[in-house]
Amino acid sequence: MKKNKIKSFLFSFEQIPSLLYLLKWILICSILGVIVGSISAFFLLSLDWATNWRESHVWVIALLPVAGFIIGLSYHVFGHSVVKGNNLLLEEFHTPKKIIPFRMVPLVLFGTILTHLFGGSAGREGTAVQMGGAIADRFTKVLKLSKRDRKIILIAGISAGFASVFGTPLAGGIFALEVLVLGRIRLDAIIPSFMAAIFANYFCDIWNVAHTPYHIPIVADMTPINLLWSLLAGIIFGLVAMLFSKSTHFWSNLFNKQIKYPPLRPVVGGAILAIVIYSMGTTKYIGLGIPTIVDAFRVDLNSYDFILKLLFTSFTLGAGFKGGEVTPLFFIGAALGNVLIWFIPLPMGLLAGMGFVAVFAGATNTPIACTVMGIELFGIESGVFIALACSTAYLFSGHTGVYSSQIIGSPKHNLFMREKGRPLSEIKNKRTRK
Repeated sequence: MKKNKIKSFLFSFEQIPSLLYLLKWILICSILGVIVGSISAFFLLSLDWATNWRESHVWVIALLPVAGFIIGLSYHVFGHSVVKGNNLLLEEFHTPKKIIPFRMVPLVLFGTILTHLFGGSAGREGTAVQMGGAIADRFTKVLKLSKRDRKIILIAGISAGFASVFGTPLAGGIFALEVLVLGRIRLDAIIPSFMAAIFANYFCDIWNVAHTPYHIPIVADMTPINLLWSLLAGIIFGLVAMLFSKSTHFWSNLFNKQIKYPPLRPVVGGAILAIVIYSMGTTKYIGLGIPTIVDAFRVDLNSYDFILKLLFTSFTLGAGFKGGEVTPLFFIGAALGNVLIWFIPLPMGLLAGMGFVAVFAGATNTPIACTVMGIELFGIESGVFIALACSTAYLFSGHTGVYSSQIIGSPKHNLFMREKGRPLSEIKNKRTRK
């Protein structure tokens, strides 16, 4: 009886359970951060090795169909339950069914490394997020977490993977809160999300993994006309983000329809990619494309660079190769911003930086996370221009996105109020039926 009175007295102060909640998630997120941050470090070092080796042995691109078959067969035999990738994480969050199989981690890790080693055009965010989510869900089983806590740990896993692979802990924490539901942010998981992101980024850095630095040399004056130019640039970035999302879904649907045996899809796609790469005589549009991203801030690029990267990446992912979309979206956005200097009178570096994050914002429907990422990467001086570009791109990308399992929580405009609560995939299918 006395113990119950003491317990009742302690918990009559709201801060006591809050403190216990904080201590609980500090412990969980620190362990999660060590694991995810270390695996992300291994992943990033492996990608650097794969990229450097491929560029020194260009002949290996001819084996892209073979790599495609290995990836396709691996998922067909062992990974049928995890083939949805990032969308599986979103589906398990919204409609929980079973613990995410741990096999997702090795399958997506080595599938992505093979994609880059043999010349596919893909990113790394999807891989890091999937690994983070799958590892985090192990805690659900081990710690016997409640349904609510399971959702929180999934958010923490996503933020840990994203933050550690890009070196942006603030953006990673917000991305995980924002990406699950279009137009909504889940503040109930804000502390675990930020802690997981910060811990994972810290432990990734301990392994001496370097993240590429970006710099906007000149920022325009904050005048009304310059802000209007930023809005125009944001509209263009949003339309290109929509084009990327639709292109990826188009190639995926085409391969699924025309080739019934899944392992053959990346074989055919890899053969086509290898022929095109050798015919063009350049590896500029495969892999991550980081050298071109860096160049976009300081030198003139070809006017068609962004559209070729868009085609290469959407085709690679649509054919069934593994990897993320975000770094290619950085390439597409930065290269597009570089070209916009032809008719938008803003500094080249500023336009490249705005495009870098704005196309990403439009394709993933995460304008706040992308704005914060821009500030983390480029500095607060360009923050207003980046915020305008990201929010406008988010609006003009429409109700599309690279994550088809995103639920519409708050539609972008009144025309879609009836679609509230539906995933983006249903919106797309509904339009197709009409």
